[in-house]
Amino acid sequence: MTFSVCSGQSRGGRGLVSFGPSSGLADDTLYLDINQDVAVQLLPFDDIMKVAVSHSPLVKYQNELSNSLSSSYEVAKLQILQNVAGFANYSTGNQSIVSSGTAAIAGRDALGQISNGYRVGVDLRLPLYDLFGRKHQVKQAYSNYRASVVQREVIELQLKQSLIGIYQDMITTQQLLKINLIDEQASLTALRVAEVEIQKGRITADALALITSRYVQAKTASEQVKGSFLKNVHYFEALVGMPIQRLKRN
Repeated sequence: MTFSVCSGQSRGGRGLVSFGPSSGLADDTLYLDINQDVAVQLLPFDDIMKVAVSHSPLVKYQNELSNSLSSSYEVAKLQILQNVAGFANYSTGNQSIVSSGTAAIAGRDALGQISNGYRVGVDLRLPLYDLFGRKHQVKQAYSNYRASVVQREVIELQLKQSLIGIYQDMITTQQLLKINLIDEQASLTALRVAEVEIQKGRITADALALITSRYVQAKTASEQVKGSFLKNVHYFEALVGMPIQRLKRN
């Protein structure tokens, strides 16, 4: 049986259904075989989930946030070092006090007369806050980092739940589309036969009107399901972050 689908959808070879340019959406063509389950045409769901995680802006943002909090945790561990300072200097003098035995020479700085040589040292200051509060500060920084890691897992779980829902909706609407296209084609065939029969006077105008109404209903139903299917496909692409054409099996 051959299906003829109009208005925004065209059929190519091997039963492929094309959405995109024919419906006024430039650079957006989708080819799917409506006679073959979407799950069979696309990659395994676990592979699709990996693609979605790698392209998700929320996951990327959470990764950056985790990296930032990880750095904050490392800084908190080393923060005590800000209370430790080292110094080194070198100065010269004439050692006149030692050579002359005089306590001071007029016009000269007494300290300058002996302050020659190298000096090195370490200055350590440990406030009570750092002594008693540092471990809690480090613990807080680590907890914030771990919370960001858990939050990433929550985001991935939510993404998976959304992807499962839209994936199943896409499969369901595809099956409904197949059924509705059969009904539409049968109604169209009945209408064509009725148009011939009325010309031969074998049926009444009321019978033709009834058959026409039946075809309109079938056509309307198939168009609605077609729209739902296309909408689900685009939702699916948005969640995965990649055109469905690149998610098909080789």
